[in-house]
Amino acid sequence: MNLKNELINDNVVEIWGGIECTINRVKDQYLDQLEYSGLYTRESDLDLVASLGIKTLRYPVLWEKHQKRKDTEIDWSFADRSLNRLRALNVSPIAGLVHHGSGPEFVNFYDGSFESGLAEYAKKVAERYPWIEYYTPVNEPLTTARFCGLYGHWYPHKSSKYDFFKILLSECKATVMAMKAIREINPHAKLIQTDDLGKCHSTDSLKYQADLENERRWISYELLCGKLTPAKFMWNYMLEAGIGEDELYYFLDNNCPPDVCGFNYYLTSERYLDENLSRYPKEFHGGNEFHKYADVHTTLVNLDLEGGPSTLLKEAWERLGRPLAITECHLHSQREEQMRWFNEMWQTVNQLKSEGVDIRAVTAWALFGLYGWNTLCTKPFGDYEPGVFNISSGVARPTALARYIKDLTENRSCSHPVLDAVGWWKRETRTTYYSNKVININPGKKKPSCAPVIILGRTGTLGSAFSKICDERHIHHVLLGRDELDIRNKANVKAILAALKPWAIINTAGYVKVDEAETEITDCYQANCQGPSILAKECANAEIKFLTFSSDLVFDGNKKSPYTESDPVSPLNIYGKSKAQAEAKILELNPDALVVRTSSFFGPWDEYNFAFTTLLALKESRKVHAANDVYISPTYVPDLVNECLNCMLDGESGILHLTNQGVCTWADFAKSIAQMAGYDPALVVGVPSMKMNYRASRPKYSALTSEKGLSLPPIDEAIERFLESRNESYILNKIAG
Repeated sequence: MNLKNELINDNVVEIWGGIECTINRVKDQYLDQLEYSGLYTRESDLDLVASLGIKTLRYPVLWEKHQKRKDTEIDWSFADRSLNRLRALNVSPIAGLVHHGSGPEFVNFYDGSFESGLAEYAKKVAERYPWIEYYTPVNEPLTTARFCGLYGHWYPHKSSKYDFFKILLSECKATVMAMKAIREINPHAKLIQTDDLGKCHSTDSLKYQADLENERRWISYELLCGKLTPAKFMWNYMLEAGIGEDELYYFLDNNCPPDVCGFNYYLTSERYLDENLSRYPKEFHGGNEFHKYADVHTTLVNLDLEGGPSTLLKEAWERLGRPLAITECHLHSQREEQMRWFNEMWQTVNQLKSEGVDIRAVTAWALFGLYGWNTLCTKPFGDYEPGVFNISSGVARPTALARYIKDLTENRSCSHPVLDAVGWWKRETRTTYYSNKVININPGKKKPSCAPVIILGRTGTLGSAFSKICDERHIHHVLLGRDELDIRNKANVKAILAALKPWAIINTAGYVKVDEAETEITDCYQANCQGPSILAKECANAEIKFLTFSSDLVFDGNKKSPYTESDPVSPLNIYGKSKAQAEAKILELNPDALVVRTSSFFGPWDEYNFAFTTLLALKESRKVHAANDVYISPTYVPDLVNECLNCMLDGESGILHLTNQGVCTWADFAKSIAQMAGYDPALVVGVPSMKMNYRASRPKYSALTSEKGLSLPPIDEAIERFLESRNESYILNKIAG
């Protein structure tokens, strides 16, 4: 990390990395993100970070982890192992000492023990690792004080202006004292401070509230810089809240300006206040002692507001006059949206740098994802959000964002085709609750100039679903039928690839009639094996990503527990044999191809699936006969398609099992649909499969699971979303006839 201007040898900002490492306290329970993520035991993670070309890493050396009890000997084994590995990898750590925490249980924010305790701990860290140059003693003091002292989410669970300011002052004083202690050991140690880069917008009548919050957002930095003087509004505001003058004068006498002012910017960082409550759902309703108002993220309104990261960073530069960095850049969304978000921030900070703003870096945050921020870290674990690496399987897997970051560190640019589209937060089609703009009802569709994805199988369930979801995710694609591209014709395949120059091909075409395949053997093998093999080879020759599909019917059902990718195939019918042969041939010709095994599709966009026909029969009070001795893993098409697109962008290859979590018989599946849709489950009649009069033999057990750790949501959740899908009217209209 080059903190001195004279050491910066190009005009491009650096890319730092960061690991979500919150240890926060809820009542008497400490919630540890690193425990949830498994980082304490995965020693290879740091090598993965270095492989991206990242040379500076926000890394935890957390007080609550290392000194849980007072006057006990600290176990430095984890820190020793990880910090020394970073040093060997030539990656400079920015040591974080408290991350959204309130310290060990023997300190608190009110009697000075938090400040003195952190200073003592910081000195021990500096003594043990005197070579560490960069520190963040307290991450986001303003945000932490809000969550601990204003909203009551975290310990000590207070909700007053006094408690908010008291906690904030304690954290900032602890930062000053910690840096003083560190610099006694290492005089060259530098403070990399962080806080939220937020802004509040409002209607005219709520401007007073927005002005207050927009002034409050600078407090932590102005305290540290010694710029919060008696002439400032917030000085008297804090005195009125009960803060003593001596507590404020401390920072004028003991200021500790950050060497870099780091700001964390999220799509939730900017908000809009509106007293017109009827415009917004109730979950956004709130207020103060004077007004009731809605408090919504600015992405949920379509207004001309003076905001965005560029505007806010300029405001920070003008206000503080210190070097800046984006110290957290993360988006919980689909892969291409994560790439678009980071790319937008990358373009923004480099533009600001070219305009003379001293901005040093943008940080790829949550390198290994994060847990529980959907509940604001008030409960253990919580939903997992993938980051640059996906650790949902217990093993860190690089995502599309990893390749993107590596391209930036090595080449200073990335030209992936999905970056041609704007992120959802800028689309006119996004969900908004209020707008003062005239919406063009028929805006027309801009013809993308980037390379497309070719989707084969225009008339099939899966092909049309891929096209629909690519539209939703703004992934440029071309949907082709057999009349436009016959995959069995090598010359036709070559011509189409040369003409369209795709970056990926998704093959959903094929022979799907399992029983008819027993007599139409040639047609089945040509469509399921010969054609996909031609595609695989041509994609390999042209370095085009190739995704195709196989089936659970490659197994014989003798295992009696879910099949994994490494289980040997042993198909019972012609259809299964054609798929098994195709798998082997495709991966022989193109080892980088992705072959997804799945089964038992159901979805909201067509009527040719078991779930739809079951609903139709139940609506008409007809009995549903379904096999009660054949075990499957039903697969919800939207879930399958979205995850396949993620895997394709991530560069996954080989054989992969993707089905919704759960194992059931066809009869159990039908009964779940009946029960969740409000129909009588007794209408479902379970029968032995031998009475279904199938021509082709089928395995009695063909449920799938993945040893690679990838899976779709539980089947019950999928059924619920199927019934509540936005296309429910389509389903019900079809059922109504």
